[in-house]
Amino acid sequence: MIQRHLPGFPGSENVLYLMDTWEMPMPRKTIEDFRPEVLDAFDQYVHGLIDRREFLRRASAFAIGSVTAVSLLEALSPRYAGAEEIRTDDPRIRTEYVVYPSPRHWQGYLCRPVRAAGKLPGILVIHENRGRNPYIEDVARRFAVAGYLSLAPDALTPFGGWPGNDDEGRALQRKLDPQEMFRNWVAGFKYLKTHPDCNGRVGAVGFCYGGGVVNQLAVTQPDLDAAVSFYGRQPPLDEVPNIHAALLLHYAALDERITSGAAAYEAALKKAGVRFQAYVYEGASHGFHNNTTPRYKEDAAELAEQRTLAWFDKYLKPPS
Repeated sequence: MIQRHLPGFPGSENVLYLMDTWEMPMPRKTIEDFRPEVLDAFDQYVHGLIDRREFLRRASAFAIGSVTAVSLLEALSPRYAGAEEIRTDDPRIRTEYVVYPSPRHWQGYLCRPVRAAGKLPGILVIHENRGRNPYIEDVARRFAVAGYLSLAPDALTPFGGWPGNDDEGRALQRKLDPQEMFRNWVAGFKYLKTHPDCNGRVGAVGFCYGGGVVNQLAVTQPDLDAAVSFYGRQPPLDEVPNIHAALLLHYAALDERITSGAAAYEAALKKAGVRFQAYVYEGASHGFHNNTTPRYKEDAAELAEQRTLAWFDKYLKPPS
């Protein structure tokens, strides 16, 4: 037997349940279930600023009873099963894996709507710092359902692709040369722009590391039409005048590491006359769009996705 409180039922903390007979489903954890210090340590861990041992050391200060530092790490890690929004066999879209011309012959996940009249605008989907995992492939499918030709390359192609878990993916991506990776992203952008099914108008969207790549593409690729960065590192401010793309920026209020640079970036964008819009989502943490982890914040993610689609529709789709 175990004593358990049922939310919404006062007094239920005094009720005993036979756990060998049935089990209440565990509620989905959110960032409110974790101490800020643990979230900060996890953010540093997933971005390579501290190693696993150091995360566990810091988290152990908040481990109580059956909650261990290891269980905290497991609870914060992605859960891909059941998180996809668009199934891989969704009849509205067609997907395939392609190898496109690039320095390392990267593989891309190409998605398009089945019923489409004429050529389509393209969207390059740029993953986080751990390879193209199932969450990123799901994002690419979402854009296809919305009427775009989307391409999600995998930086881990030289290692055979995303290895099946994000910890190994992060370790592998850290072995790659950043400049060489960027040249492969540029090649993906050019491949999409000249694809026979593309109308020549292409945007880019990226998350975390990918958000930083989007900013870098914006300052180096004058023919990029639209760009959306989710909590991405800002580019050198002296390169901002090179931006021609319409730029949409999503930030999380609790993400001090990235959001602290937003004000200076916006000031530089205004001074350069760049078309841009920036939003800061209150109560949201870094990674709030990723629906496979407790850092996911549903209201912020849905609003940011609506704004993203509206942005791409405005700058990539021809007027009806």
